[in-house]
Amino acid sequence: MDLVISLGGGGEKTVRVYRALREAIVDGRLPEGHRLPATRMLATDLGVARNSVATAYERLVAEGYLVARTGAGTFVAPVRDKPAPRRAPADPLRPRAGWTFTPLPTSAEVPAPRYDFRAGIPDARLFPFETCRRFVAAELRLHAHDPGGYAGPFGHPALREAIARYLGYSRSLRVGAQDVLVTNGTQHALDLIGRVLVRPGDVVAVEEPGYPPARRLFASLGARVVGVPVDGDGLVVDALPRAARVVYVTPSHQFPLGGAMSLSRRHALLDWAGRRQAAVIEDDYDTEFRYSARPLEPMYGLDTAGRVLHVGTFSKTMLPSVRTGFVLAPAALLQALGAARQLGDGYGQIAVQAALARFIDEGQLARHVRRAVKAYAGRRARIVAALSRHPGLEVVPSAAGLHVTALAPESAGVVAAAAARGVAVEDLGAYGSDSTGFVFGFGWIDPALLDEGLGIFGEVLSEA
Repeated sequence: MDLVISLGGGGEKTVRVYRALREAIVDGRLPEGHRLPATRMLATDLGVARNSVATAYERLVAEGYLVARTGAGTFVAPVRDKPAPRRAPADPLRPRAGWTFTPLPTSAEVPAPRYDFRAGIPDARLFPFETCRRFVAAELRLHAHDPGGYAGPFGHPALREAIARYLGYSRSLRVGAQDVLVTNGTQHALDLIGRVLVRPGDVVAVEEPGYPPARRLFASLGARVVGVPVDGDGLVVDALPRAARVVYVTPSHQFPLGGAMSLSRRHALLDWAGRRQAAVIEDDYDTEFRYSARPLEPMYGLDTAGRVLHVGTFSKTMLPSVRTGFVLAPAALLQALGAARQLGDGYGQIAVQAALARFIDEGQLARHVRRAVKAYAGRRARIVAALSRHPGLEVVPSAAGLHVTALAPESAGVVAAAAARGVAVEDLGAYGSDSTGFVFGFGWIDPALLDEGLGIFGEVLSEA
C-alpha cells in the first residue's frame, strides 16, 4: 500500500518531507515497527528529489524516530512523544433532533462474570466448528460463486430453499423458497419490516415485559411504542390499542417470561389484526430448544388473511457471529422487504449463506440442536430445582429456550448484590414490566460452576 502524506506548509521540500513523516509517526499513522518505503519509491510518489527523502530519513534516524537496518530497510522506532489530543470542532455534526439512542454494551464487550447467568447467550463450546469450517472453506473457493458480481437481496437460493425445508420439518410450515428473505439476524429483519410498514407517529404494540431491542428499533423509526400486558395465555389481545398498525409478539416462547401463547389467544390476535388491517410480527424466539410439550403451530401457519410476518434467526441454534436470520412474508410485502434490503446493505455473505444451506441440508444443524438440547436440559433442571427451593420465588413455567424466569417480591437490590459476588443474573424489571423477579440464562454458564453460582445467589437472596 502506498504511503500518503501531505507536504503542505512552507519551507524547502526536505523540511516538508521531514515534518510530514515526523507527524505521521507521532500521531500513530505510522505505527512502531512499520517499514517505510525505499527512498526512491517515496520520492517518486511525492514528486520530490530522492535526496530530499534520504536527508529526511537520516534526520529522523538521528533523532530516534526511525531505525535503519542494513539490508532490511528503515523502520519506525518506538514513539517518544504522545500524540496531541484532537481538538473538537466548534460546531460538530450532531444527530437529528429527537435522536436519543446510543449503542448499548453487548455480551462480547462486557467482561464475562465468573458465574454467568446472562440470558440469550448460546454455548459456543457445543458448536461443531470444524464441520462448519469445512463447509465455509469449500464455498470460498475461487469458482464456487461469482466473486465479481453482486448478488440478489433475498439471499442465496440454496439457503432460501434449505430454510423453507427446515421450517416445514421443524415447524410444520408449508412454505417455499419464494416466501423466504434471508437477513442478518432478527434485529435486521425487524428493521426491514419497520422501514416498509411503519411511518412516523404510527402505533406499534409490543409485549410488556418484552424484548427491549425491538422497542428501541420501532421508537427509532418515529413510532409510538405502546406496551401491552402479558398473562398466562400470552399477549392480552383485549388490551391492544385500537390504533396499532403493527403488533410485535413472541408467541412460541414469550421473552422474557418464557410461556407460550395459547391457541385461542393466537386466533383472537389474528381476528383482531384482520379487523384492524394491522400487521403481526411473529418472532419465533428460542423455540428449537424444547424440553417437554410439542410447540403449537406458528401463527404464520394459522394466518389465512396475509397479516403475519414470521421472523427467525440462527443466532441461538448456531452462533450469534453467524448473523443469519430470515423473514417469511406475503408475496407483495416480501418484494418491498427485498427492495429495502437492497437499499440498506445490498445483500449478505454469499459463501457463508451457501455453507449454512449445506449445514442444514446435510442434517448437521438438526444433530447439533439435539446434542445441545441434552446439554441445556440438564442445566435447566438444576436451575429450576434450586430456585424452587426458595419459598419467595415463583418459577414461571416454560417448555423451551435458554433461560428460566422466577418472580420475586424484590429484585433490583438482589441483582446488584449478586453481581458484587460474581453472579450475573438479570432483573425482570429491566424488560419493561412492573413485575419483579430474575431471569437466569443457562446457555453460557460453565456447568462445573452452575451449582456453586446458584448457591451464592441463594445466600444473597436469603440476606436480602
